[in-house]
Amino acid sequence: MAKKEFKKEDQNLENVQESLSTAGKWIEANQNALEWTVLGVVFVVFAWVLLNTYVIKPKHIEASNENAKAVVYFAQGDFEKALNGDDAECLGFEEIAGKYGYFQEGKLAALYAGICYYQLGDYEQASAHLKKFKAKDANISPAAYQLLGDAYVQLEEYSKAVSAFESAAKSGNEIIAPMSLKKAGLVYLEMGKKGAAKKAFEAIKHNYPASNEAQDIDKFIALSE
Repeated sequence: MAKKEFKKEDQNLENVQESLSTAGKWIEANQNALEWTVLGVVFVVFAWVLLNTYVIKPKHIEASNENAKAVVYFAQGDFEKALNGDDAECLGFEEIAGKYGYFQEGKLAALYAGICYYQLGDYEQASAHLKKFKAKDANISPAAYQLLGDAYVQLEEYSKAVSAFESAAKSGNEIIAPMSLKKAGLVYLEMGKKGAAKKAFEAIKHNYPASNEAQDIDKFIALSE
């Protein structure tokens, strides 16, 4: 029995040695290719580190600094300068959004630009910029959708408006969702779609009973009967 086990172990050892020998011959035959592959991987990693260190990070910082300058005018209510700059140090959100569009800071600038255009009464440009903003933030993203809906209402593009309001409502945000549902319901009433309006109003009553919008929602449900 022991002899059989030794023979089996010897056979396994021979198989391992044969495999190693085959692998060694393959490596030897393909050494140049392997070296170039390793060098290629090293080059890609090194290039990424350089790109991240000397291009991407500085651009993030640069865009963030430019946004900060425009935000000063925005906070003061000077939407014209916040949007278009001051011909001195501030570029303005419009230029920042175009220059840094691939970065999150550029997308944030597009959101600010959309708000500025809305405040200035240019609803076409407001909707165009607000559509550019994409984020997973539970507060900012639904607020952007809601303002986009408001811009569409001003343009009397009601189907697009209710779509934007419903996107905002899907967030489940306790403040923005009931507001957006009510806006959607009112637009549906304007469109003559009482069934859809009632559904939006009832969603407020059942899902957000503590919201401000829920306090007189029965009145709006009655209007959609």
